[in-house]
Amino acid sequence: AGMAVRVSVLPARRCLFDEPVQIRVAGLQPRQAVTLRASLLDESGELFQAHALYRAESSGELDLSRSPALGGSYLGVEPMGLLWALQSKTPYKRLAKRNVLTPFCVDLEVYEGHGDMSRLLGKCTHERWFLGEGVKRISVREGRLRATLFLPPGPGPFPGLIDLYGSGGGLIEYRASLLASRGFVTLALAYMSFEDIPAVPEILELSYFEEAVNFLRKQQQVKDTGIGVLGLSKGGELALSLATFLPGIKAAVSISGSSFNSFVPLKGDGFTIPVHPYDLERMKISDESGLVDFSDVLHDHMDPVTWDCRIPVERSLAKFLFLCGLDDMNWKSDLYCQDAVQRLRQHGREVEFYSYSGAGHLLEPPYLPLCKVSIHRVLGMLVHWGGQWREHAKAQEDAWRRIQAFFWQHL
Repeated sequence: AGMAVRVSVLPARRCLFDEPVQIRVAGLQPRQAVTLRASLLDESGELFQAHALYRAESSGELDLSRSPALGGSYLGVEPMGLLWALQSKTPYKRLAKRNVLTPFCVDLEVYEGHGDMSRLLGKCTHERWFLGEGVKRISVREGRLRATLFLPPGPGPFPGLIDLYGSGGGLIEYRASLLASRGFVTLALAYMSFEDIPAVPEILELSYFEEAVNFLRKQQQVKDTGIGVLGLSKGGELALSLATFLPGIKAAVSISGSSFNSFVPLKGDGFTIPVHPYDLERMKISDESGLVDFSDVLHDHMDPVTWDCRIPVERSLAKFLFLCGLDDMNWKSDLYCQDAVQRLRQHGREVEFYSYSGAGHLLEPPYLPLCKVSIHRVLGMLVHWGGQWREHAKAQEDAWRRIQAFFWQHL
């Protein structure tokens, strides 16, 4: 009997995905042992869950921003642990949002005790959105462009960004939609494995990306002070190429990228940057799981033989921000970032560089849980991305703040 157990999410039950919230439970017995569980069904019906063991305060309240988890998916005071520790029931699934017009719904449940979770005491559903109030989503099929444009509400003018994901291809919108919700006109751009774009193009053309820049500059809500570009992995390396070869780019962010052109030649106006030499014989496959380790596949980037594959970033007048995880198991992004940063600094260029210990390759917007291993969409292999849960979560929060501050400063 007594007071019913209430689960509340503050400041509101619905918010943007990148916002922290305060999860509270009221109406428990003093010092009562309980288990909290978060459950999320993604769009393909995959179940992601996290749980943690808690003990109520003497007031019968539980506040995850104050109370430590005593066991479960994480330990200690972690206000957002139930989100960043979400793990799929089926192994090797990555939580990613395909349709940004709908939220992820997280069921938060409180069970009695630290045991079998047979008695549910209270629950609530928490909605996490990728599209802010009034943000417009516009599908773009103009000329060769395969993209989605996100416009913040109001006349602007807003800084304009091009958002690029990695060699898994597709048209990935959730980071772009969040950035638009934060006040940037953002163009999510596909360049591999989407509609009529082949999974692995024989060549990538700079003119395609130039079309995207010109399209963005034409939008009346976009400030005419220059465009920003951000990319992850292969997209991070393309961000450097765009900033180097296209005059309209003022600021570039490379997340887990490299300082040279990888896997597909890049054709510019009267030149082509060849592919950095690699040898697939050097990939390591672990027998029992079939996990692939690519970290030694690339030829040594310090060998002068590879230097015609470098992106000559030092010629660019753009501002640069490099971010990487020191536990990146996909490739040596820390070394590759350092290479670019060094060349830029030798030429007196402005550059910021942050590397995060314990963070993996897939540095995503905050509260998306770490994906240590997943199937690469183009290669069809199980790839090890690296990362430790807590460190990776903290890195994503910090990186997201830095990315936004960087673009506000330079655009």
